Amino acid sequence: MRLPFQIVQLLKDKSANDLRLPSDCEFLSLDIESKTGVRIGATTLKRLLGFAQDERSPHASTLDAIARYLGYAHWDELKDIEDKGNSDFGTTEEEIRSDDLAPDKIVEFAYLPDRLVRLKYLGSHRYLVMESRNSKLQADDEVEVLNFVLHHPLLVLNVWRDGKPLGQFTAGRISGLSSITVL
Repeated sequence: MRLPFQIVQLLKDKSANDLRLPSDCEFLSLDIESKTGVRIGATTLKRLLGFAQDERSPHASTLDAIARYLGYAHWDELKDIEDKGNSDFGTTEEEIRSDDLAPDKIVEFAYLPDRLVRLKYLGSHRYLVMESRNSKLQADDEVEVLNFVLHHPLLVLNVWRDGKPLGQFTAGRISGLSSITVL
Protein backbone atom coordinates (compact mmCIF):
# COMPACT_ATOMS: atom_id res chain seq x y z
CA MET A 1 0.00 0.00 0.00
CA ARG A 2 1.18 3.47 -0.82
CA LEU A 3 -0.05 6.43 1.24
CA PRO A 4 -2.33 8.90 -0.57
CA PHE A 5 -0.63 12.04 -1.91
CA GLN A 6 -2.39 14.36 0.54
CA ILE A 7 -1.24 12.33 3.54
CA VAL A 8 2.33 12.29 2.22
CA GLN A 9 2.12 16.09 1.99
CA LEU A 10 0.99 16.23 5.62
CA LEU A 11 3.97 14.05 6.61
CA LYS A 12 6.33 16.37 4.71
CA ASP A 13 4.88 19.42 6.46
CA LYS A 14 4.91 17.86 9.93
CA SER A 15 8.45 16.50 9.66
CA ALA A 16 9.83 19.57 7.84
CA ASN A 17 11.43 17.06 5.47
CA ASP A 18 10.85 16.87 1.71
CA LEU A 19 10.91 13.04 1.84
CA ARG A 20 12.50 12.94 -1.60
CA LEU A 21 15.06 10.23 -0.88
CA PRO A 22 14.73 6.77 0.67
CA SER A 23 17.26 7.83 3.33
CA ASP A 24 14.76 10.52 4.49
CA CYS A 25 12.65 7.67 5.89
CA GLU A 26 15.24 7.11 8.65
CA PHE A 27 14.69 10.65 9.91
CA LEU A 28 10.90 10.30 9.63
CA SER A 29 11.01 7.00 11.57
CA LEU A 30 12.89 8.66 14.44
CA ASP A 31 10.60 11.71 14.42
CA ILE A 32 7.44 9.58 14.56
CA GLU A 33 8.90 7.54 17.42
CA SER A 34 9.90 10.65 19.38
CA LYS A 35 6.41 12.16 19.04
CA THR A 36 4.22 9.03 19.42
CA GLY A 37 6.38 6.48 21.25
CA VAL A 38 5.72 4.01 18.42
CA ARG A 39 8.55 2.82 16.20
CA ILE A 40 7.78 2.48 12.51
CA GLY A 41 10.73 1.03 10.66
CA ALA A 42 12.35 2.96 7.84
CA THR A 43 11.69 0.01 5.51
CA THR A 44 7.95 0.21 6.23
CA LEU A 45 7.99 3.96 5.60
CA LYS A 46 9.87 3.43 2.33
CA ARG A 47 7.10 1.06 1.25
CA LEU A 48 4.34 3.49 2.30
CA LEU A 49 6.02 6.43 0.54
CA GLY A 50 6.59 4.50 -2.69
CA PHE A 51 10.38 4.11 -2.50
CA ALA A 52 10.05 0.30 -2.37
CA GLN A 53 7.84 -1.75 -4.67
CA ASP A 54 5.85 -3.82 -2.19
CA GLU A 55 2.08 -3.85 -2.04
CA ARG A 56 1.74 -5.48 1.40
CA SER A 57 -0.75 -3.72 3.61
CA PRO A 58 0.66 -2.23 6.80
CA HIS A 59 -0.60 -3.18 10.23
CA ALA A 60 -3.47 -1.09 11.60
CA SER A 61 -1.20 0.00 14.46
CA THR A 62 1.28 1.44 11.93
CA LEU A 63 -1.44 3.51 10.25
CA ASP A 64 -2.79 4.63 13.64
CA ALA A 65 0.72 5.78 14.65
CA ILE A 66 0.99 7.84 11.46
CA ALA A 67 -2.42 9.38 12.19
CA ARG A 68 -1.42 10.23 15.78
CA TYR A 69 1.84 11.74 14.53
CA LEU A 70 -0.23 14.00 12.26
CA GLY A 71 -2.56 15.01 15.12
CA TYR A 72 -5.51 12.68 14.49
CA ALA A 73 -6.98 10.16 16.93
CA HIS A 74 -6.67 7.18 14.58
CA TRP A 75 -6.23 6.19 10.93
CA ASP A 76 -9.96 6.11 10.12
CA GLU A 77 -10.29 9.76 11.16
CA LEU A 78 -7.30 10.79 9.04
CA LYS A 79 -8.44 8.68 6.09
CA ASP A 80 -11.95 10.16 6.31
CA ILE A 81 -10.54 13.69 6.22
CA GLU A 82 -8.24 12.74 3.33
CA ASP A 83 -11.16 11.25 1.37
CA LYS A 84 -13.38 14.32 1.92
CA GLY A 85 -10.53 16.75 1.36
CA ASN A 86 -9.41 15.28 -1.93
CA SER A 87 -11.86 17.36 -3.99
CA ASP A 88 -12.67 21.03 -3.72
CA PHE A 89 -14.23 23.75 -5.84
CA GLY A 90 -12.50 26.55 -3.97
CA THR A 91 -9.13 28.11 -4.60
CA THR A 92 -6.30 28.75 -2.20
CA GLU A 93 -3.50 31.28 -2.02
CA GLU A 94 -1.31 28.49 -3.33
CA GLU A 95 -3.16 28.22 -6.65
CA ILE A 96 -3.21 30.35 -9.78
CA ARG A 97 -6.01 29.62 -12.26
CA SER A 98 -5.66 30.64 -15.87
CA ASP A 99 -9.34 31.62 -15.96
CA ASP A 100 -8.62 34.28 -13.31
CA LEU A 101 -5.82 35.99 -15.27
CA ALA A 102 -5.99 38.84 -17.74
CA PRO A 103 -4.03 38.54 -20.98
CA ASP A 104 -0.40 39.74 -20.79
CA LYS A 105 -0.04 38.76 -17.11
CA ILE A 106 3.28 37.10 -16.33
CA VAL A 107 3.37 33.85 -14.33
CA GLU A 108 6.67 32.59 -12.96
CA PHE A 109 7.14 29.15 -11.45
CA ALA A 110 10.09 27.17 -10.14
CA TYR A 111 10.72 23.51 -9.37
CA LEU A 112 13.61 21.33 -8.35
CA PRO A 113 16.41 21.17 -9.13
CA ASP A 114 16.99 24.83 -9.91
CA ARG A 115 14.42 25.21 -12.71
CA LEU A 116 12.61 28.47 -13.43
CA VAL A 117 10.07 29.27 -16.14
CA ARG A 118 8.44 32.63 -16.89
CA LEU A 119 5.26 32.65 -19.00
CA LYS A 120 3.16 35.41 -20.59
CA TYR A 121 -0.57 34.68 -20.56
CA LEU A 122 -2.13 34.88 -24.03
CA GLY A 123 -5.70 33.98 -23.03
CA SER A 124 -7.73 30.77 -23.44
CA HIS A 125 -5.32 28.87 -21.14
CA ARG A 126 -2.39 29.51 -23.49
CA TYR A 127 0.96 30.98 -22.52
CA LEU A 128 4.13 32.02 -24.30
CA VAL A 129 7.37 30.87 -22.64
CA MET A 130 9.40 34.04 -22.18
CA GLU A 131 12.25 32.56 -20.15
CA SER A 132 13.26 29.03 -19.25
CA ARG A 133 16.22 28.10 -17.06
CA ASN A 134 17.22 24.43 -16.83
CA SER A 135 13.79 23.27 -18.05
CA LYS A 136 12.90 21.26 -21.13
CA LEU A 137 10.52 24.05 -22.09
CA GLN A 138 12.20 26.61 -24.34
CA ALA A 139 11.72 30.32 -24.93
CA ASP A 140 9.02 30.95 -27.56
CA ASP A 141 7.27 27.62 -26.86
CA GLU A 142 3.52 27.98 -26.43
CA VAL A 143 1.90 25.95 -23.66
CA GLU A 144 -1.62 25.24 -22.45
CA VAL A 145 -2.12 25.25 -18.67
CA LEU A 146 -5.34 25.27 -16.65
CA ASN A 147 -3.82 26.05 -13.25
CA PHE A 148 -0.63 26.17 -11.19
CA VAL A 149 -0.73 24.69 -7.67
CA LEU A 150 2.13 25.13 -5.23
CA HIS A 151 3.76 21.83 -4.14
CA HIS A 152 1.94 19.88 -6.88
CA PRO A 153 3.24 18.79 -10.28
CA LEU A 154 2.33 21.13 -13.13
CA LEU A 155 0.47 19.46 -15.97
CA VAL A 156 0.99 21.25 -19.26
CA LEU A 157 -1.80 19.96 -21.49
CA ASN A 158 -0.06 20.84 -24.76
CA VAL A 159 3.29 22.24 -25.85
CA TRP A 160 3.83 23.79 -29.28
CA ARG A 161 7.37 24.43 -30.54
CA ASP A 162 7.74 26.26 -33.84
CA GLY A 163 4.02 25.65 -34.39
CA LYS A 164 4.37 21.87 -34.05
CA PRO A 165 2.54 20.04 -31.23
CA LEU A 166 4.84 18.16 -28.84
CA GLY A 167 2.12 16.78 -26.53
CA GLN A 168 1.83 16.96 -22.76
CA PHE A 169 4.59 17.97 -20.36
CA THR A 170 4.82 17.61 -16.57
CA ALA A 171 7.01 19.91 -14.50
CA GLY A 172 7.99 19.03 -10.94
CA ARG A 173 6.74 15.46 -11.27
CA ILE A 174 8.25 14.34 -7.94
CA SER A 175 8.35 17.35 -5.62
CA GLY A 176 5.86 19.70 -7.29
CA LEU A 177 6.26 23.41 -7.92
CA SER A 178 8.43 25.10 -5.30
CA SER A 179 7.12 28.59 -6.10
CA ILE A 180 4.43 30.27 -8.20
CA THR A 181 4.06 34.03 -8.67
CA VAL A 182 2.02 36.41 -10.81
CA LEU A 183 4.30 39.32 -11.69
